[in-house]
Formats: sequence, structure tokens, C-alpha cells
Amino acid sequence: MFKKFSIAAVLVFLLVLLDQATKMWAVATLKGIEGISLIDGVFRFMYLENRGSAFSMFQNQTTGFIIFTLIVLVVIAFLYARIPDTRHMLPLKILGILIFAGAVGNLIDRVRQAFVVDFLYFELINFPVFNVADIYVTCGSFLFISLGLFYYKDEDLEFLSLRKKKKEQ
Repeated sequence: MFKKFSIAAVLVFLLVLLDQATKMWAVATLKGIEGISLIDGVFRFMYLENRGSAFSMFQNQTTGFIIFTLIVLVVIAFLYARIPDTRHMLPLKILGILIFAGAVGNLIDRVRQAFVVDFLYFELINFPVFNVADIYVTCGSFLFISLGLFYYKDEDLEFLSLRKKKKEQ
């Protein structure tokens, strides 16, 4: 059990470190300027302080976001501990780590400064400005749902059930 969580903890730490490093770069480089265009009219780095959730909804609800995130982290850790240690379940473990790291990355920002630093902007489609932690959560969640729908069978996910299985006679 210790090995299971220690590897996950190291991976979460490295992913959060990458997220926080990119946000520090964004603050140091982009704050106070219009941004840096990588591909004109398509993609740019642009500093934004997001005091809401995804797509800037629920502005200035920091305490609620912190409480919600802590609950999500507990649920993810609980579910991660229940995932069987098989090669077949490795994708679920990786996605759990990815989503957990993204939640922690944005939680650090909310606790430290009451907003999340966003800096990646696809201006071609006017997509909301986002950050590396958002990528972890969004991609991890999308892939988790996709695996649940198209890869895993119901019996593969029985470990999620809180009911004890009846022993077959």
C-alpha cells in the first residue's frame, strides 16, 4: 500500500511542480503586458487572474472552491486506493493522478492568492484562458469518461461499489 501511494505522490508532486513553474513564468513574463502571440490569431500566452471556476463562472467564491476541491481530493484518494493493482487498471490510476494533480495545482493558487493564474489562450476559437492544471483535469476527466464508456466493462469497475459482494455458492 505504501509503494502504491508513494509512486502516486511523487508523480503528483512532479505534475504540480510543472503547473506551478508555468504559472510563475506567466506571472514573471506576462503580467502587465497584452501577451505573447505564438501563432498570430490562433494561440497566445496571456496573463489572467481567474477568480471563478471553469469559464470564469462563480466569481469570488474562493472558500466554496477550496471546500469543494478538498472534498474532490478525498474522493479521488479514496477511489485510487480501491483501484486494483493490475495492468488493466493502470490507465485509471494514471488518470486519477492527473486529475488529483490538477486539482492540487489550482488549489494552491486559490489558497495562496484567492485566484488561479491562467495564461494559455486559443484566440482562434476564443476559448477561455486556461493553465496546465486545467489541462490535467480536463484531459484526465475526458479520458476517464471515455474509458468508462468504451474500454472498461461493468465488472471491471465493481471496485467502485461500496456494497460487499455476495460470495457465490
